[in-house]
Amino acid sequence: MTAPEPAISVVPANEASWEDLQRVFGTRGLASRCQCQRFKLRPRESFASFPAEERADQLRQQTDSGHPESGTTSGLVAYLDSEPVGWCAVEPRTAYAGLLRVFRVPWVGRAEDKADDSVWAVTCFYTRAGFRKRGVSRALARAAVDFARERGARAIEGYPMATNDVIPDELHVGTKGVFAGAGFTEVSHPTPRRVVMRVDF
Repeated sequence: MTAPEPAISVVPANEASWEDLQRVFGTRGLASRCQCQRFKLRPRESFASFPAEERADQLRQQTDSGHPESGTTSGLVAYLDSEPVGWCAVEPRTAYAGLLRVFRVPWVGRAEDKADDSVWAVTCFYTRAGFRKRGVSRALARAAVDFARERGARAIEGYPMATNDVIPDELHVGTKGVFAGAGFTEVSHPTPRRVVMRVDF
């Protein structure tokens, strides 16, 4: 008889410790450098203009990690048993200044109000090396739907790759299959490689 697979649990990032979240991102590679700030960049702000340590400090403030009593946070942390293994960025769409200002994918061919904070967005997934292909992103996507609904969202969207034929650097936005598995449906296909997936509540 084989042992059952360890269970994946997901908590709001403020309920996870900062140390756990940084264990997910690690100390090398894109995630450790980005600190999930790509869609948070403000006008005239770039990765070259402030070091990774400052980006980490911004993420710490956004997540309010280690403060379970906090009423706000910017994402979710997944655990496999008690090991922190994954991250998902999920907030009102208006929280992502770069998404509103620079990225065309959410807006092409749709009459969306960019100021509507009742629409939430999932902008990033990250799973630690050694824990991939175990359903972590799928668990995070499902949890993001509940997380947004419980906080009064009218809808939640994601902007994943249309196919699984992607390079690793693109996977932070997720795949269509991950979103479909969490109940999202395709509402637009703005580029050959990207789709908009959505759940309306």
